[in-house]
Amino acid sequence: MTEKKERKLKIRIRGLNKSYGSLHVLKDLNLDIYEGETLVVLGRSGVGKSVLLKQIIGIEKPDSGTIEVDGVNILKLSPSKKLLYYKQMGMLFQGAALFDSMNVGENTGFYLRQHGDPRTGWITKEEIITRSKEALAMVDLSGTENKMPSDLSGGMRKRAGLARLIVYRPDTMLFDEPTTGLDPITAMQINELIKKTKKELNATSIVVTHDIRSALEVGDQLALHHDGRIIHVADKKAFFQIDDPVIQAFIENASVGKRGNK
Repeated sequence: MTEKKERKLKIRIRGLNKSYGSLHVLKDLNLDIYEGETLVVLGRSGVGKSVLLKQIIGIEKPDSGTIEVDGVNILKLSPSKKLLYYKQMGMLFQGAALFDSMNVGENTGFYLRQHGDPRTGWITKEEIITRSKEALAMVDLSGTENKMPSDLSGGMRKRAGLARLIVYRPDTMLFDEPTTGLDPITAMQINELIKKTKKELNATSIVVTHDIRSALEVGDQLALHHDGRIIHVADKKAFFQIDDPVIQAFIENASVGKRGNK
């Protein structure tokens, strides 16, 4: 009989609050993310899912609350020690956020040129080129190093953004609406790449989306973000059996949206 692997807590969020003026976006939000798993945070557009990612990766500072990574509250650390944790994270932004003035190869190697390898320190130009090519190959963009972002389709830009993320091999990957604006076939390809890179890097992943199909494809655990809080977390099978009208309304609205986009 195979022993069930014990889940190890990677990120623990408690009492997280974030406001913009009078708009209270995150309200005493609590969430656990386990090592090596993919947690998908579902919710309607504009409810603050992307704001949550920005607090985790340090783009913004929450008003209050704690974010523990491997048992350490990183919000209480000095800037230099905090940076050590953020260097182990990476984020794929909704619009890929490529630098328009750099070609694909330069975009992919940007982090390594600026910061070096987060584990071993500075690396040579030759190693950066090699690792950039390897990352592009992982996302099926071999040979595109000299292309400019303006030459790429929406799906290719997403893949280039993913290559830039995985080139420095973070142990925690954040994805902000990775399939938004993509046709169903391209969205499926991005979902497959998310699963592939997570497996190859043995990474912990957090995906925020309102796309139920993507959630089912990539997620191990599903969470629902509603009114500034995470109100439910469960594995995929159990999540859709939760008797809550909020979940049922979200599923129905998402289904209506898909039919309307056909």
